[in-house]
Amino acid sequence: MHIPLLIYLALCLVVAFLGGRRKMGFYGYFFASVVLTPLIGGLLVLVSGPATPPKP
Repeated sequence: MHIPLLIYLALCLVVAFLGGRRKMGFYGYFFASVVLTPLIGGLLVLVSGPATPPKP
């Protein structure tokens, strides 16, 4: 019973790491993946742009 949950959370973490330098950041993509599923979270990472660099 716990194995599918651990796999689900591990996939959410993978999506969060991939989106760490994107607009929503690590926690945004992790939360989106937990709520929406890792597949949809991964699609969000693919369609989102990179984070804008801070202006000097």
